[in-house]
Amino acid sequence: MSETAIFAGGCFWCMVQPFEEQAGILNVSSGYTGGHVANPTYDQVKSHATGHTEAVKITFDPAQISYDQLLDIYWQQTDPTDAMGQFQDRGDNYRPVIYVKDAAQRQAAEASKAALAASGRFKDPIVTTIEDAGPFYDAEPEHQQFYARNPRRYAMEHAQRAAFTQAHWQD
Repeated sequence: MSETAIFAGGCFWCMVQPFEEQAGILNVSSGYTGGHVANPTYDQVKSHATGHTEAVKITFDPAQISYDQLLDIYWQQTDPTDAMGQFQDRGDNYRPVIYVKDAAQRQAAEASKAALAASGRFKDPIVTTIEDAGPFYDAEPEHQQFYARNPRRYAMEHAQRAAFTQAHWQD
């Protein structure tokens, strides 16, 4: 039986590959969630008028990869101290959010966030929010599997995230 997880952490283009590389991941879809407009388009979301975030919906096999492991991957893809965007992506549609589907996911996300805050890795507070999951709308086809179809542009988008990850996640 599969489960789903939804994470927002800046541009969804850079959020797909780190999850897809893991055993037990069945699908990663780029899309929009957390807003007040049904079936929003990319242009509507980037206009900041819909309340949505760019996010990824991950379908996974919990027998192969746990939700806690997904949370660990998520934290390493984001700057959890930046509430109004991620890296070069600015605005509320790029805010970091863990969308939870039930009490078990909420408990795991809260515990993971508390552990990250207690770790001392960041001097600023962890501002990533944990919110109830609502409707998830798949992004247009050109936004799916962006890293594989546009490797040069993806490399440019990914470079800043990689530098941040290396600086904050090396033991």
